[in-house]
Amino acid sequence: MTEQRGSAPRQSATDETTAALAVRLRTADPGGWTPDAARALVVRLGWGWTDSPTVVTGRSTGDARLAPVGKYSERYVNGAAYVELAVPVRHTAPDPASQAEAFRLVKDELTATLGEASIMGVTGRLAPFYRDVERWGSPYLRWRGEPNTLELRAGPTGPELVLLPTEPAENWFVRLGYDQEHAITGFFGFRQDASNGGLTFPGGWQARSWETLTRALADFLTTLPAETTALRTPMSLAIYGRVEGKGAPIIVDIDCGDRLMLASFADESLDPVSLGWGTAAEHPISGRSWPNADDPRLRIDAGGPGEPDGQALAETIVATARAMGVVSPEDLLIEPEAGDMGAYRVTFYGLGLPMA
Repeated sequence: MTEQRGSAPRQSATDETTAALAVRLRTADPGGWTPDAARALVVRLGWGWTDSPTVVTGRSTGDARLAPVGKYSERYVNGAAYVELAVPVRHTAPDPASQAEAFRLVKDELTATLGEASIMGVTGRLAPFYRDVERWGSPYLRWRGEPNTLELRAGPTGPELVLLPTEPAENWFVRLGYDQEHAITGFFGFRQDASNGGLTFPGGWQARSWETLTRALADFLTTLPAETTALRTPMSLAIYGRVEGKGAPIIVDIDCGDRLMLASFADESLDPVSLGWGTAAEHPISGRSWPNADDPRLRIDAGGPGEPDGQALAETIVATARAMGVVSPEDLLIEPEAGDMGAYRVTFYGLGLPMA
């Protein structure tokens, strides 16, 4: 029977699990992403074609969306009409904590079926191809393939499964890598896995002014606990600063799992309270991150998903660095150990700071 334009799916997909859908999408190849190929894909999936970006799925979480090639993506495709098919898989309350938990639950389900994702990261403000991101952050996981990749991403109503051609999105990301401030945002992690064969990495950029660094840190810290909660991947990151005559002391130690914690060894003579610091006694939950007597005394418990004031935290870090004698943001370094997040090797592109 021929599928009619705008018709409902032949059978309801409401009861299909997310994992089962992921398996079907991962093995579905639109073959060039042309209009005819996309229509054939929709029919094979048992969904309803509408001659519009909307794809009628019959799923309780809503219809799917085909993303047409636009002015920012057309240079990266070769005759394709679409750059992705996105399927909402879980709706939840529109607050960062609920969204992070929903993403985490879907991540766990997919990992149990598909194995660990090839790639893990956060797009920051610059999602492919300049797509809007949500206020609860922009975490994503990719099961990389050829010619297509399956992605789990934070969507406008909850996590989404996305089938996308591998080459256009990766080429877009790599070509962002030129030395202009904020050229790339977020962070990018990959596993040593055969699925990442041929993976290309963009260059980075260097923060050259305190204003640039403040903005980069604010963007990074505002959504960080929502993203590490969603990805179920805690992060520990120390930033060092070169100070004449003192080597490179730690400026700030950042620890983030389900809550964002900051610590510092800044000297009392710098009036740390005026810089925005509290103490371990004032932020007792920070003891989960730094439980020992010789750990840094100055602390900030910035809260869980949706709670951090990224701008205020960024201003505290910058003010602390300058008070400690760091002359320029070009004298700041990220500790190498920060790049190890579980099974993933991570580059913090969005901070504009090199690894030590």
